[in-house]
Amino acid sequence: MKWTEVSIHTTNEAVEAVSNILHEAGASGVVIEDSVDFDKERADQFGEIYALKQEDFPTDGVIVKAYLPESSFIAETVEGIRLSIETLKDFNIDIGHNVVTMCEVNEEDWATAWKQYYHPVKISKRFTVVPTWEDYQPVATDELIIELDPGMAFGTGTHPTTVMCLQALEKVVQSEQTVVDVGTGSGVLSIGAALLGAKAVHALDLDEVAVRSARENIALNKVDHIVEVFHGNLLDTVKEPADVVVANILAEIIMTFTDDAYSIVKDGGVFVTSGIIGAKRDAVKAALQASGFTIEEVLEMEDWVAIIARKPA
Repeated sequence: MKWTEVSIHTTNEAVEAVSNILHEAGASGVVIEDSVDFDKERADQFGEIYALKQEDFPTDGVIVKAYLPESSFIAETVEGIRLSIETLKDFNIDIGHNVVTMCEVNEEDWATAWKQYYHPVKISKRFTVVPTWEDYQPVATDELIIELDPGMAFGTGTHPTTVMCLQALEKVVQSEQTVVDVGTGSGVLSIGAALLGAKAVHALDLDEVAVRSARENIALNKVDHIVEVFHGNLLDTVKEPADVVVANILAEIIMTFTDDAYSIVKDGGVFVTSGIIGAKRDAVKAALQASGFTIEEVLEMEDWVAIIARKPA
């Protein structure tokens, strides 16, 4: 199915009225690109990273975009939108440039174009992450293949924080151990732990969509007899001690449950944490040490950090 992207360059004052006009023309939603958003200061509650590109924003005013099904009378519909916006001046609403443009968008492009950027990636000594639509043959006898179908909601398994977690698991997971994966997301770390020989992996995530996605990927990799996925927050579904706990989540969240992790990890066991920006490294290390862990190794990639912490035997 083909769609027409209608783009209106207007003002912040007119956004609500323009959005209403687009809704009345058949749009089910709008996209708003405001020139002031790029410079807006945002509260940092949980160590979020805002990666905005200046070229994605107009130099002035606001661009409102909507998507309408392509039809033989789309030109007339768009002209009607432009004229309706012009009438807003009668209500003393500043409509700014009121430049209306349109272009054709193929729905299939939205769903599949991103796949061209996702290929097999060797991310550690043994692990290679492979998208399900790629035909890949191992190049080493001890290579471990993780197949992922990330869809549109979860990562490809190649983000620095995930890569470092898998590298850390490769160092610490031993055959027949038990592993807990906090905030499993796509399930990639649980799959990795199972492939490394863990006898049981307890994965959990607060997001029900993540739970479904993880279960699908775990089944795809034929490790569903080892990994069980739960809907839960942090460690609240974990009842038994584990040899390894891994958490690839935000630094601020990690620091809230280091004591709980210490109580879950077996003596001599390991707590692997990532999702930590460089500026939060020392704070997370201090929280781990305050709970009783010994910092064994700190991995760094780009501006991200992963920490391997061990509970004394």
